[in-house]
Amino acid sequence: MKDASPLDVLNDLLDPLSRCLDAESAQRVAEFRVGPGVEEKIRVLAERAKDGLLNEEERADYEAIVNTADIISILKLKAQRHLKSNGS
Repeated sequence: MKDASPLDVLNDLLDPLSRCLDAESAQRVAEFRVGPGVEEKIRVLAERAKDGLLNEEERADYEAIVNTADIISILKLKAQRHLKSNGS
C-alpha cells in the first residue's frame, strides 16, 4: 500500500462502505444529484478558479467541494456496480 495513489486509498476506503448498501440505498446513492444552489456555487467557484480570482477562503472551499465530489462520484459508481451485480 506504500505506493498507492490517493485515489486508490480512497477507493479502498469506500469499497467496504458501498458493500453495506441494500438495494434501495444503493439506488438512492446512484441517483444522487446536488441541488441547484450547490451547482451554482460550484459553477461560480470554478469560473473564478479558471480566471485565477479565488481568494484563500474560496480556494479552500473549492478544494473541499472538488474532494467531496470525488468521494461522491466513487461511491455512486460503486452503488451502480452493486445494483448491476445484484440484477437491480
